[in-house]
This record gives sequence, C-alpha cells and structure tokens, in this order.
Amino acid sequence: MIEIKFIPKKELASILPFLEMLDKNIDKQILIERLSYMKETGYQCVGVYNSQKLIGISGLWILCKYYVGKHIELDNVIIHPDYRGKRIGEQMMQWIHNYAKSIGCTRSELNCYVRNSKGLKFYMNCGYEMMSFHLKKNI
Repeated sequence: MIEIKFIPKKELASILPFLEMLDKNIDKQILIERLSYMKETGYQCVGVYNSQKLIGISGLWILCKYYVGKHIELDNVIIHPDYRGKRIGEQMMQWIHNYAKSIGCTRSELNCYVRNSKGLKFYMNCGYEMMSFHLKKNI
C-alpha cells in the first residue's frame, strides 16, 4: 500500500540514502550539515512509503518570486530504482500539486540536471515545460 505524506523534520535523516543516489560526489557529512541548515529555512520533504518503507522523496520549498508569484519548488525528486516504472512518481507529483493548490500556489517549478534525460522526460510527461537555464558559479 502506497502512502504519501510529509516526513517529520526529526526524521529527515531518512532521506540521506536518496540524496547520496543523486550525487555520489557529495560527502555524507556535508549532506547532513546542509540538511540541518535547510530544515531551519523552510525546507519540507514529502515521502512515499510502501508498507512504511521509504521508497521516494521530493523536497519542497514554498517561494514567491516577481515573475511567478507564490509557487512550490520541487527539489531532489527521486523514486528508489526498485520502484520505478510503477506510476509511483506520478502519484507523488499529483499529491504535491494538490498540496500546492491547497495553500494558494499557482505554479510548480523544478530544476533537472542536463544529463538526466529520463527525469526530463518524466517531468515533461507531467506537464512541465522548459523555460530557462539554471546557472551556477562557485565563489
């Protein structure tokens, strides 16, 4: 039985294995430190559970920007590889979109790594459109 719900802040360490799957180049201690900071700055995380086993996550930020207004931004969306292709990701996205609407968000945004062609296809199938480039610079 699939259940989708917010992960309590005190249990956020449960998402570390998923974050490690996304980027194996970030040291676990750095992930722990960043997560600690993030949960103090408005970060929320949705978990997908199969019989109480965490099988998917999506971080969430509620933001307001000039060009879009109040919106939800998804962050580090991942379904465990053993559970992909079973429409679980679509269920999680629908849950997130319903939650966003319930709190007055009018748009959902996310970033997708350039090299993540499967993720990009998934997001496009969920109705997302490419609208910009996300740029970064180390300082």
